[in-house]
Amino acid sequence: MTRTSSICIVTPALADANNGNWQTARRWARMLQGHYAVRLCRAWPDTPTTPDRTDLLLALHARRSAGSIQAWAETQAERPLVVALTGTDLYRDIVTDADAQRSLALAHRLIVLQDQGPLALPEALRAKCRVVLQSSTRRQTLAKTGARLRVVVVGHLRDEKWPQTIFEAARQLSPDEGIRIDHIGRDLNPDLADAARATQLLCPHYRWWGGLPHGATRSRIQRAHLLVHPSRMEGGAHVIMEAVQSGTPVLASRIDGNVGMLGTDYAGYFAPGDAAALVSLLRACRSGQARPDGGMLAALQAQCTLRAPLFDPQTEQSALLSVMQELL
Repeated sequence: MTRTSSICIVTPALADANNGNWQTARRWARMLQGHYAVRLCRAWPDTPTTPDRTDLLLALHARRSAGSIQAWAETQAERPLVVALTGTDLYRDIVTDADAQRSLALAHRLIVLQDQGPLALPEALRAKCRVVLQSSTRRQTLAKTGARLRVVVVGHLRDEKWPQTIFEAARQLSPDEGIRIDHIGRDLNPDLADAARATQLLCPHYRWWGGLPHGATRSRIQRAHLLVHPSRMEGGAHVIMEAVQSGTPVLASRIDGNVGMLGTDYAGYFAPGDAAALVSLLRACRSGQARPDGGMLAALQAQCTLRAPLFDPQTEQSALLSVMQELL
């Protein structure tokens, strides 16, 4: 009998973190099961007998998983190693961090999560890079109220997500403009949490909800007219494709991680950190609600609808399996 090849997925974040790395690891494990024997762990080796039962290591994040990557390369050099660059490693660590740079050199394949990702790699490494766009299940597009513009922001409070842009935008909007901002994310930075609370006190049209379960967050995305994603650094944000797959258009900072998901010609970008530009886009979308053709809001939704097939689970699974099949 032929033995089923086994894959270990190393992720620096497990279920308790409820962040993008965990969502990616869990989804990839589900997509690979049925084709391979798959397990998830925080670090490799995860048991004393691990080397005898693992055929391929798939490690998320070049810096945070560097210890596992190094251990695999030292003891399993003849077996394939795949490193997925999921965010800060692609756009910061591989420039400054020796461990992250070593991870790139050791990997047999590199995975990035959006179309602009390969351009951030040294040219000599791009030949072993593959793009695997993330996916989300399709959700029904819900009817939206015309009485106000409901905006949702999803991201834990940390500097890379640049929530200060949202705080400043809320201050520039007046409560009577009919634009309501719901902000979802755990308080990972005390100063940013204090700023969120202060904004909530000053701006009745802004509310910070803290961390919410994934299902509740997706429901709020479905009910919103817009998702706003103001990050300064992203490998490929889950919330963008979840919004697109819910029929909710996106306003996003013009950074490579967002452009690689929404396309270079997308009309809903603002410069990173530019709260005034974000406010202008929000007001344009609010004005469009009163127009028969839906104005800018409808135009953004049409663009997102065209992108939606890229984020289909079968598309992601096929791309992921293709990488595994190259090596196993």
